[in-house]
Formats: sequence, structure tokens, C-alpha cells
Amino acid sequence: MTLIRAVLLDALGTLVELRKPWPALVTELAARGASVTEEEARAALLAEMAYYRGHHDEATGERELEGLRDRCTEVLRGALPARAREVDDLRGALLASLRFEPYPEVPGVLEELGGLGISRVVVSNWDVSLHGVLEQTGLAALVDGAVISAQEGVAKPDPEIFARALAVAGARADEAVHVGDTAELDVAGALAAGIRAVHVDRDAGGAPVPVAGAETMTSLAGLPGFVRSIVL
Repeated sequence: MTLIRAVLLDALGTLVELRKPWPALVTELAARGASVTEEEARAALLAEMAYYRGHHDEATGERELEGLRDRCTEVLRGALPARAREVDDLRGALLASLRFEPYPEVPGVLEELGGLGISRVVVSNWDVSLHGVLEQTGLAALVDGAVISAQEGVAKPDPEIFARALAVAGARADEAVHVGDTAELDVAGALAAGIRAVHVDRDAGGAPVPVAGAETMTSLAGLPGFVRSIVL
């Protein structure tokens, strides 16, 4: 019997979550002498996040990342109430508000997959700071590589980014499973690359919405058992 050799994993929404950042921004701004409501912080951060999503692949290296963070700070500044726009170190307040943490089951699942001899490679549409996020959350030591859109110049759902992740994992498409939380990027991209897909629907409670062509789960807890059930 031959098991799956590689599991490819999306990052945000699959391995890690972004803690609600607007309460943190209220606190960070207050520490710098500016008072905003949580709703004002939320509206400003949503504007910043929308800009980030449209430009994160421009952050291909550390210099480019610094430039992106400066631009995101100015988007945030323009979206804040006038009384908070001139706060000292707004960039620092923004970055301190963005706190990532792994979902509770993730470290144990990654360890179990590693114990099975399965290569674990992150595949994410993110900027180069994902390497730091994986380190800070303790996940870097539990994966075997990370393929990031900003560094690769190609993003999900393009099958090419999955092909590059397979090369890192040392596996063929038919020997791999990809796990992610978006049908349009993760499931569609994996299937187009000839890879089995698992859709993680963490908001579904006990009833995940079926996605055509994919196994569905509400967390990664069942992933090792699913992988063990596949006989090549």
C-alpha cells in the first residue's frame, strides 16, 4: 500500500487566522494619544486590507515589503477620522494590530502528517512576510517549505504555483492533496493541476457546504485520517 506523499496547504483561513484587528488598532492608537471608535477602526482597516489584497504580490523582497507597508499605512491614514491621522508611528500601530495565530488543531495535525513521512508545503497568495508569520506562529518547524505568490510571480488558482509546490515536495500531482478554504482559488486551482482537493469550511459548524470535486471538512482534524484512507 502506498500513501499520499505530499500535502499542500493554504495559509490564511487554513493554517492560521488573523485575530480581529480593529479592537487592537483602537488600543494601539489610544497608546499613541488618538481616540477612535471600534467601528471607525474597522472601516479604516477594511480599506487598508482591500488595498493590500490588490498589491501584496508586489512585495517580492524585504525592500518591496517595506514600501508596501508604507503605502498601506497611508491608505489607513486616509480612511481614519481626521483627529487620528497625524498620530505618531501609525505604521507601527497598524503592524501591531495584525496578529496571526494557528488554529488549535493545526500544530498536532502537521506533526502527525510529518510522522507519516508526508511532505508538508504551504502554498499561499501572500507577500514575503509569510515566512515571518510561519516563524512567529511556530509553524515553520512543522512544514517542509513555503511557496508564496509574491516570490513566485504566479498566484492561485494558476496551476503553475501548484506545480512549483509539488517540486518542493518532491511529489507528483497524483501523489498529493491540497487543502484550502476558498473554492475559487484552492479547490479550482488544485483540480486544474490534477491534485486532489480538500475544502476547509471553518464557518460551517457541523454542516460544511459541498464543493464539487472536493472533500469537505470543518477543520484539519480529520486530514490525517483522510490522507491515510487514500491508496495509490
